[in-house]
Amino acid sequence: MKPAPFRYVAARTLEQALQLKAEFGDDARFLAGGQSLVPTMNFRLTQPAVLIDINPLEALAGIKNGAGERLKIGAMTRYRTLERDPAMARHLPLIHEALPHIAHPQIRNRGTIGGNLAHADPASEMPAIVLALAGRLRAQSTKGERWIDAADFFVGALSTALQPDEMLTEVELPAAPPRSGACFMEVSRRRGDFAIIGVACTVRLDADGRCSEARIGLCNAGDGPVLAAEAGRSLAGWRLGAKEIAGAAELVQGAIDPGGSIHASKEFQRHIAGVLTARALAAAGERARAAAGTA
Repeated sequence: MKPAPFRYVAARTLEQALQLKAEFGDDARFLAGGQSLVPTMNFRLTQPAVLIDINPLEALAGIKNGAGERLKIGAMTRYRTLERDPAMARHLPLIHEALPHIAHPQIRNRGTIGGNLAHADPASEMPAIVLALAGRLRAQSTKGERWIDAADFFVGALSTALQPDEMLTEVELPAAPPRSGACFMEVSRRRGDFAIIGVACTVRLDADGRCSEARIGLCNAGDGPVLAAEAGRSLAGWRLGAKEIAGAAELVQGAIDPGGSIHASKEFQRHIAGVLTARALAAAGERARAAAGTA
């Protein structure tokens, strides 16, 4: 239960952190909240030669308004900050609803949104949520910066599109539009455990009360977060009734490939995915109708 030997550097500037990452590449890891990294180091599943502590980089934390009704969240923003910020409930209700399900309060006190997304655990809630929200992520290196769509960021289990010399510095998410609703649900063995299956849904209605867009993201349903694109498209142009929702839930079950475990078989995970999708879509649709004044 002790990590392998490593060199520790507390970065004082972003430039210093990026220079170290450029120098050491995959042999260096960034230390943010450490809630995922440190346990893997203690089990020696991860053995970085250099640990770059970015906690002194306060400029990488915080929530601010972006262009075009979008919110920008610094990668070092801790979950507890998101949980307490009224902007989450107002502009990002999907995240606001999901936050109490993420781990335990002690972990949310230290864990950061950037560290969680860069870790890319397929059972984690936030990657599926960012995918459902069609977010994008900013990566920086000594050579410059680039924005990566969430659909392109997660490339496999514990794997992202970040290059060896890059750092995830910011997440940009669209604020909830008018006539929209969102819902997050998950089933886990105990509160705070990784989800057996988690479902994040957003629904937007047109002026006639029909679904103009639906997005469904799932966690622990494959090698990475899963966007059930076909299921979402199947709802466009329809009023969200029981038949339409049941059809979308069936498409979700066919689109996922959960791994199964000693706690839940693949078949059980698929069943739960369908049940939660139907419930979450119904709740999101109800909230969208309430927001539109047509409930």
